[in-house]
Amino acid sequence: MNHPQLGLDDMNVRDRRWIFMIMGHLKNGVKPAQAVADLNSIGKELGRTYPRHVGNMSFSLASPRLYGDYLGKPVKAFFGGLMMLAGLILLAACVNLGSLFSARATDRAREIALRLALGSNRRRILRGLFTEALLLALLGGTVGLAGAVALLRALSAWHPIPRYPMYVSVNPDARVYLTAVLLTLASGFFFGAVPVKQILAANPYEIVKAGSVGRSRGRLPLRDLLLIAQIAICGVLVTASFVAVRGLVRSLHGRYGFRLEAILLVDTDLSMAGYQPEHIPAMQKQMLGKLASLPGVESVAMADNVPIGEGTSDMAVYSDTASDLKPANAAGHPFVYNISPGYFHAAGTALLAGRDFTLHDDQNAPRVAVVNPEFARILFGPGSSVIGRYFKLRDGSRVHVVGLAEEGKYSSLTENPAPAIFLPILQSPSSATWLLVHSNNDPAALAAAVRKSLGELDPGLPLYIQTRIEEMDAMLFGPRMATLALGIMGLMGAMLSITGIFGIAAYSVSRRLRELGIRMALGAQRKEVLEAALGRALRLLAIGSMAGLVLGILASRVLAAIVYQATSRDPLVLGGVVVTMALLGLVATWIPAQRALAIDPLVLLHEE
Repeated sequence: MNHPQLGLDDMNVRDRRWIFMIMGHLKNGVKPAQAVADLNSIGKELGRTYPRHVGNMSFSLASPRLYGDYLGKPVKAFFGGLMMLAGLILLAACVNLGSLFSARATDRAREIALRLALGSNRRRILRGLFTEALLLALLGGTVGLAGAVALLRALSAWHPIPRYPMYVSVNPDARVYLTAVLLTLASGFFFGAVPVKQILAANPYEIVKAGSVGRSRGRLPLRDLLLIAQIAICGVLVTASFVAVRGLVRSLHGRYGFRLEAILLVDTDLSMAGYQPEHIPAMQKQMLGKLASLPGVESVAMADNVPIGEGTSDMAVYSDTASDLKPANAAGHPFVYNISPGYFHAAGTALLAGRDFTLHDDQNAPRVAVVNPEFARILFGPGSSVIGRYFKLRDGSRVHVVGLAEEGKYSSLTENPAPAIFLPILQSPSSATWLLVHSNNDPAALAAAVRKSLGELDPGLPLYIQTRIEEMDAMLFGPRMATLALGIMGLMGAMLSITGIFGIAAYSVSRRLRELGIRMALGAQRKEVLEAALGRALRLLAIGSMAGLVLGILASRVLAAIVYQATSRDPLVLGGVVVTMALLGLVATWIPAQRALAIDPLVLLHEE
């Protein structure tokens, strides 16, 4: 509704199709099918009235609650997987604490046996264990809730994209906090219940005599299976984190069909400064000349938009033989950019064949264009010579192809090859003005010089100046957030894996203290003692790590649709995962290993 104030006339141009959606509210008693039928009848009437501009038009309805449909399947799959991993991490935390409680119950076996022998009942002992577990859970839950409140407040004040004042208020209601409290209590009860069977089956006489709660069985207990699953989860998270980080690093050093480094972008719109259409080209020429004279500037160019910009648009094009130029007969809808001479040099876009535009390509000259290989494939067929060919625009004008530019990215980093055309801005004047300044000078100092220089031409020009990388912040927001989320989850998974491996290693050492003491008294070497004490934990670590690595490679296929150039088929990723999991095992088993090696057989057997 504010387009007239901005000097735009898009609301009165029928072939402008920039509206994303129209929102409405159905009347009571009206079914969606009825509304769709009414809308389609309107579309048919518009098609008959304006056959050249409208053509066939159909409508569909969707609930705003289905906002996930606009995110795309990869993003929804990523969020679903993230929530599942969060639940599995909670389960892993419970299993860890259960293992630690089992180890502690083993260490306290003689104490519990003496209490039972002196008349205490098992109910009282279990009540004490459950009370301890619930108190630990409540303390941890309180710290977690406090951290969550602080984090949510920070998220509410977060300004992810500096150019736009977008804030997302995150204010959970009481139900969210109540759910967190219930999960905390349930977790405490869950890991507190792990040693229950161990206590109920305890025989005071056997414990006092043998110093053990029981003997390990040959089969793989449930706790071991859960620990393998937990280590596998950690492996998935570590693999996904490495893949995301490597993909993000590549995305900052990839080839997009334009240069990222040493480019400063100046965004303005001359119609907003009051310039009439007939005065805009002259002002744009002055701006280019002014910036080209700045010290350290290697080249300057202009466009009405830039690839992966904020308002990238497309247009319908037709084959040269087409006579009926209805929208339905379009041969393609390439991205379109109106550019000045020298744009390809300034932007760092390679010309594969043909020529660049010149000052002679103005409104008095025949229409010309530079296209990319995907456009040539769609319009002219694969392997065809493109230089010298023609295509048509909606107004029926023939456009002569004079150049072939390299393939690039135009709307997103993860898009498939898309068609694009570049037209001379002198033949398609636009008030929207993006100035590309190629310079190796300091960006902050250059931005100040650019602002001062353009301010001398017109102090009222609305300018927004940023580097090319900063312009891509919006496009890189998703990959960065995916990398950050997976990094945090990976760190949590690593901490839990360390705790879990430590718990089972400590439990194994506690159960076998007497056996290890006898082995050492009989002359067992340190290596043999460590193998007997920690072999089980290390075997579980190896099994879980291999499973996690395989699952992480499979999960990275979904991640590749979100983080550009993310791939698990990278030797650095695979090597990093192996080294990380090995370090986790070393850290987790260090203390139990020291305890096993510090056993004094004489003191232990005397105590037993």
